[in-house]
Parts: sequence; C-alpha cells; structure tokens
Amino acid sequence: MIQDEARFGRMARPWRCWAPLPWRPVMLNGYERQFVYVYGAVSPLQGELDCMLCGEMNTVRMGEFLGQVSRAHADEFIVMILDGASSHRAKDLEVPENNRLLPLLPYAPELNPQEHVWDELREKEFPNRVFNHLDAVVAQLRAGLPRLAEDHNRMRSSTAWPWIVSLNLNIH
Repeated sequence: MIQDEARFGRMARPWRCWAPLPWRPVMLNGYERQFVYVYGAVSPLQGELDCMLCGEMNTVRMGEFLGQVSRAHADEFIVMILDGASSHRAKDLEVPENNRLLPLLPYAPELNPQEHVWDELREKEFPNRVFNHLDAVVAQLRAGLPRLAEDHNRMRSSTAWPWIVSLNLNIH
C-alpha cells in the first residue's frame, strides 16, 4: 500500500468549467482557512483504498490510521510506502505487527500515486465549490470517499504505475 495525507477545507479551488457564449462562468471564492485532514492508503494492484478523516495530522493520528488499516487487512502483511513526514518517522509511532513502513525518496512526491487519488477526489467532489462551514466539507468527504473507494478499476488505473506493477516483493 502507498500512504499519504491531504487536507481539505473551505478555501475554494477553481476548476475549469463550461458556459455557453457570451456568458462567462462565475465562481464564488472562499478565503477561510479551516481544514480537515484525510489519511489515505491505496493498494495499486488491488485498487483498494483505506481512508480516515481527522481534525489534525500528527503521530498519534498516524498510528490510529495504521491500526485501522491493520485491522481492515488483518490476514495480510502490509508494506506501507510513505513519504518522510515527521509523524511517519517519530520514535513513538505505533506500528502494528502486520505492517512494515518503507519510506519514499526524500522530496519526491511525484512518486506517490496516492497524490493522484487526492487530485481525483478534488476534481470530482470539490470543483468550484465554496462551503459555508467545515461540517459541509466533512459531509462531502464522507459522501465522496466511499464512491471513490468502491471504484477499484479507477483506483488501479490511476495508481498502478509501471514501476509499482514491476515490483517483486518477496517477504521472508
């Protein structure tokens, strides 16, 4: 599995849209800096997505997410590829027995296909939207994440990159 975090909030993110001539599309803009964080891990070969929403990003929350993934895949051994965030390297991070953490190269977010999952979620669930309250953002995530997770083919097509598919993991 490949893991990453993202934040979603009330700041609008303009996205392209269509309008008939001579009209121009109008989009409201929000400048409120309120966010909710989403931990996610995708299995590119199976197209499975595990997610957890929380109000903060830290070592405790990362440990909770690893525990959630561990329980969801209790009969599997999980090699979790992740970036070098401080919460991933903390000495007090609780890593379940069936997990091994493998860091990506430093400063290489383009190697993490979970970034494409966040892009897909933003494009499909949040385009040109301004939310009046953070609860509305959370509600949109609670509706959109399951839709994304159910589409295993879409997850595979956007995350099963050749370098990932060619990996031969032999764990002894």
